[in-house]
Amino acid sequence: MDKYIKAPISNEDAKSLRAGDYVYLTGTIYTARDAAHLRMDETLNRKEKLPIELENNIIYYMGPSPARTGRPIGSAGPTTASRMDKYAPRLLDLGLKGMIGKGKRSDAVKEAIIRNGAVYFAAVGGAGALLSKSILSSEVVAYDDLGTEAIRKLEVKDFPIIVVIDSLGNNLYETAIKEFAQE
Repeated sequence: MDKYIKAPISNEDAKSLRAGDYVYLTGTIYTARDAAHLRMDETLNRKEKLPIELENNIIYYMGPSPARTGRPIGSAGPTTASRMDKYAPRLLDLGLKGMIGKGKRSDAVKEAIIRNGAVYFAAVGGAGALLSKSILSSEVVAYDDLGTEAIRKLEVKDFPIIVVIDSLGNNLYETAIKEFAQE
């Protein structure tokens, strides 16, 4: 089912999504990869304030390539989400409502998704140039010294993603395997 969702995402919207739903996301999301997640974790360990508000926000696991002239961003494909698995449960418990990446997630992340009524989306790997066309603006908001791994604020319009793990714990990667194994 196709759904059009605004970001930041409301609790109601997050809980209405089901594994396998096609979602077109419009609004504000943030990017963060390995180095930014490590730095956010260190910030929390020092009991300091994070550089972005997590409540109801979505983090896209992506590091863009340089922008061509006249474009806000270069290729913007997802990175492997499991590299953020050791940080994700803590961020979800602090209010993060969604994550966009590619690949499987750990049981600890799945449990945190369920506990917090959150959602894990996948963006199509290898389609970074196409995905960048849905990004209207890109602004570094934290950790500029990390280069492509800096935290960016993105404004997106009809950004295409698929629900992989929904707030009930349904996992598209598991259900799709079962469905195709029966054929």
